Amino acid sequence: MFEELLRGWDGEQAVIRFDRESGAWMFVCVHSTALGPAGGGTRMRVYPAPADGLADAMRLSAAMTRKMAVVDAPRGGGKAVLAVPELPAGDARRRLLLRYGELVASLGGLFHTAGDMNVGPADLDVVAERCEFVYGTSGGGGNSGRGTARGVLHGIHASVEHAFGSPSLAGRTVLVQGVGSVGADLAAGLAADGARVLVSDVDAELAGRVAGTIGAAVVAADAAAETECDVYAPCAVGGTLSATSVPRLRCRIVAGSANNQLAEPEDAERLRAAGILYAPDYVVNAGGVLQLLGLEGLGWDEDELERRLAGIGDTLRALYREADEAGITPEAAAERLAARRIAANRAA
Repeated sequence: MFEELLRGWDGEQAVIRFDRESGAWMFVCVHSTALGPAGGGTRMRVYPAPADGLADAMRLSAAMTRKMAVVDAPRGGGKAVLAVPELPAGDARRRLLLRYGELVASLGGLFHTAGDMNVGPADLDVVAERCEFVYGTSGGGGNSGRGTARGVLHGIHASVEHAFGSPSLAGRTVLVQGVGSVGADLAAGLAADGARVLVSDVDAELAGRVAGTIGAAVVAADAAAETECDVYAPCAVGGTLSATSVPRLRCRIVAGSANNQLAEPEDAERLRAAGILYAPDYVVNAGGVLQLLGLEGLGWDEDELERRLAGIGDTLRALYREADEAGITPEAAAERLAARRIAANRAA
């Protein structure tokens, strides 16, 4: 089953290891090193089958290649997945992370990792005991959620400007779907910038707490996609924009932090046909990458980081203009930009 997936993948290298003690499968997918060593987070998740974990790592690594290229970062794209039979805790979790650190270290710097779903700074501290190629530890650049949220906020301002003629959020309604660490920070930033914020989460208690903190209203999880708003910001799981869900959307803009928001490539055209401006996810959610790489790897200070995060909005403005001029989707314009930068680096 792995062989069939890999034959259809355009990446450079995949490392697959079965961890007998935990029953976990470790997948490290290096999609491209054209711009530098591959970088990407580590995701720990229970999947229906191990092949689903490999497929997820492959998709996410390709998105990381495009993300690194469009934000002009000196890194290629990669991703790691720990496909576990159940989320481990305590000493079992620590031992798994140590063995995973040894695997990443064995690649000799080909892949640099950070956190992702179910992997936070404390986990990365453990990985870093066996591996030097780790960003986002508790003593490093910190949780990348703040950079991600800040970048999405800049992206929303740029998107609102393109759709409505002004970047101001005053009087604009933004629905944040998923209020974990990124979504909660984004909701707070939106409220501070004058937006009317709606929040939604499968954890209704969490949604209520976030709403109470910033003065937002709560929308039931099963009604989020059909709620009228100016901006719909998906900040939870990916694959939620599909042939089924796009016709139900009642927004003018989709701009959120979730990875792989499109269920299939054709959904970008479906959004365009519906008159919905789509901020390509790997562009608008690149703030976390900039935070960790900049603060830990490139010597940036906080002022430089904020300037680079604001650049996400500038990149989106350029992509929207190119899309309009060429009669294509912003997703296609972003893919063109990534391809141009990768090709230029290879030529050089």
